Amino acid sequence: MTASLVHAESWIQFDVHGLAEQFWNNTVDGLAQGGIYALVALGYTLVYGVLKLINFAHSEVFIVGAFATWLTFYVLGFRAGTAVELPLLEVIGFLVVAGLVAMVASGAVAVVLERVAYRPLRNRNAPRLVFLITAIGASFAIQQTLKLIFGLNQQPQIRLLRPTPVFEIFGATVTNVYLILFVAAISLWFVTDYFVNRTRLGRGIRAVAQDPDTATLMGVNKERVIIVTFLVGGLLAGAAALFYMMKIPQGAIYNGGFLLGIKAFTAAVLGGIGNLRGALVGGLVLGLVENYGQSLFGGEWKDIVAFVVLVVVLMFRPTGILGESLGKARV
Repeated sequence: MTASLVHAESWIQFDVHGLAEQFWNNTVDGLAQGGIYALVALGYTLVYGVLKLINFAHSEVFIVGAFATWLTFYVLGFRAGTAVELPLLEVIGFLVVAGLVAMVASGAVAVVLERVAYRPLRNRNAPRLVFLITAIGASFAIQQTLKLIFGLNQQPQIRLLRPTPVFEIFGATVTNVYLILFVAAISLWFVTDYFVNRTRLGRGIRAVAQDPDTATLMGVNKERVIIVTFLVGGLLAGAAALFYMMKIPQGAIYNGGFLLGIKAFTAAVLGGIGNLRGALVGGLVLGLVENYGQSLFGGEWKDIVAFVVLVVVLMFRPTGILGESLGKARV
């Protein structure tokens, strides 16, 4: 009886002191993790905004980029467990190369996915439920293909850039990895926002998102817009994959995109699905919340807290934090 009571008491903790003590460390780590969520969430948001399709295969588009990053490091001659002693500019150059390869790989998979899985369904005016089932099936197909190629075990991590303290903020150490990751993620978001809101092709994306039939009558090439939407989402997922491989201590594994993809989708819904600014806000908020929850309730509650917050937010604001669709976004 006593043992069961002890077990019940330790089932969940409420460590306010631990949260206060680790607040700024959790904030730094949460913003870095949230930047990764935001980049992947942008892919969900763009596709949903244009097609009203929840592309659950986007998580596998992301993990393809992670494997492409690992393969690039391997081809360049780097191996797991080997200390990299190179000038910083050379290391950054190798990271840029790996990032470009990952973006191309993820972008290519996203485009092929649209052409092979979704376009035939659009041509047949298939119901939305069929699109959803196809997205789930495509996700498993890519996942199992990766398992056949790379096996069940995760690839040993190859780390080019060792975390090195750059400065401190309220006692929390900001490393070079966190700094690069956060700045790069925000920069890519700004580029995407500018592309969608300020370029001619971006206006075409918003036009198709708002009214595809009218946009077609006005001369917008709907099929080209859809391809570009998937491509941009894939490129962003590839960039997020590089940052993921830089930050997470584990290497790539065939099913490694599942949980991160679900969280990125959660971030998109949290910020307002179909809203570029919402994807950024949702990603950062989710990264912060799960890190705060980890200190407050314990590490095993990290994922649960993130999804509970989503439910609570949607109870009071069903459209998400910002809730403005891509088609109605202000220029």
